[in-house]
Amino acid sequence: MKREVDLVVVGAGFGGSLMAMIAHRLGLSVVLLEKGSHPRVVIGESTTPLSNLLLERLSAEYDLPRIAPLAKWGSWQRAYPQIACGLKRGFSFFHKAGQLLVAASPHDDIADTHWYRADVDHFLVLEAERIGVEYRDRVRIESLDLSEDGVDLAGWAGEEGFRLRARFLIDATGPRGFLHRALGLGEDSLTGMPATESLYSHFTGVSRTENRETPYPVDDAAVHHIFDGGWVWVLRFNNGVTSAGVAASSEVASELGLREGEPAWERVLDRVPRLREQFDGAVACQPFRYMPVVSFRSGAVAGERWAMLPSAAGFVDPLLSTGFALTLMGIERLARIVGRGFVSDELVGQLEGYGEQTEGELLAASRLIGALYATMGNFPAFMAVSLLYFASVSFAETAYRLGKAELATGFLLREHVSFGPASRRLLEQANRLRGVDDTRVFTEEVLRVIAPFNVGRFGDPALGNCYPVCAEDLLSAASKFGVSREEIVSMLDRSGFYRSHGTGLARG
Repeated sequence: MKREVDLVVVGAGFGGSLMAMIAHRLGLSVVLLEKGSHPRVVIGESTTPLSNLLLERLSAEYDLPRIAPLAKWGSWQRAYPQIACGLKRGFSFFHKAGQLLVAASPHDDIADTHWYRADVDHFLVLEAERIGVEYRDRVRIESLDLSEDGVDLAGWAGEEGFRLRARFLIDATGPRGFLHRALGLGEDSLTGMPATESLYSHFTGVSRTENRETPYPVDDAAVHHIFDGGWVWVLRFNNGVTSAGVAASSEVASELGLREGEPAWERVLDRVPRLREQFDGAVACQPFRYMPVVSFRSGAVAGERWAMLPSAAGFVDPLLSTGFALTLMGIERLARIVGRGFVSDELVGQLEGYGEQTEGELLAASRLIGALYATMGNFPAFMAVSLLYFASVSFAETAYRLGKAELATGFLLREHVSFGPASRRLLEQANRLRGVDDTRVFTEEVLRVIAPFNVGRFGDPALGNCYPVCAEDLLSAASKFGVSREEIVSMLDRSGFYRSHGTGLARG
């Protein structure tokens, strides 16, 4: 293989395959390269309403109708029942001091999903090939040369040698991936984040939690078990497999001995008795994987003829499932850049802007998640910090669906003239909270800051830390978007909020 192309995408995870498909739809010649082969198990498994909205938008804008069903549980089950995934109705947080349940959808049909990546990534790379993207796996890149007018790559795809000349290269290989190593880019710190480690696997035989009166079955969610200095995730797929793992500060990870693998998982279960019950009889169906360093931020995000997807530029933590949304926002921005062509003078400025936005979003996520780590031993404060996230993303999603994207000013509303600075100040303050009085004052300030953006009655004591998705809440918030109640009803109808079988409004 010796040829010239417009674009090389390195890394055929979900982001790389989707980026390659979009570039192909833009009329570019594309080669997608993968070091390994599919199917393979990777982490990064949980979607959110915002990430699914972005996936829908990209599917519509770039004529990828076979991707769109992946944006909702119901359409996924109708279109691709053979591709394993999990039902995600919301976020469930459990702590010895209480619980927090936040619904993300009013009913199953439009719910979010957990992606069983072995199936999903394989489907996406096959779909890329189906529409005309050239794909090669088992690739070893042995040389990389960057110049003002292009990129030269050489190496092996299996037993076949290749030389490629490309006008641009996109790295989708994940943290500390191809370009980070090849260019020796170094690492920068992530604001507010402690050093963390992780241990995880896939399991069979995990029992379900007994259901109580809640906005949704608590296991049909991204389940988080929080303890001082760490947390455990439990994500169920519909093929009998459950993803579970622990992420913890280095101090707690050392106490638990995470580097020891399976024996450490037993110690994690002992620390969280509720989990010990649930995993009684469960069997790991994948080897335990230990990550000595979880968070990462590359020293550079883009150069003259190259760019990293956000998933390669940095990673914070899986705590709030922010990875998919950040990656999809990056794909959306890069699609606009490569769609304009590769004129050098224009390209440099566009890539500088791309790098600044990508880093800004990564740092916004790190400030938020760092504050959550700082308050894991103080659950009321943890819940207050989490409301900054849920209020901002719920407001942004609603604004997008109303065609009011100008109101959704940056990821986590970080660019909003009032919310951005106030949220940043509160997140810094969260690291210094001491005692009940500090927490009470902090919570009151959080509720004051989110009030103009609160479309879910977050913080209402009458809801008892259980927040359903309710149409009346959105109707009451119409003035926050400068629209009428009728426009909210129309938006709810378009988004599938009302059940298709005619039983009326779907409430949590």
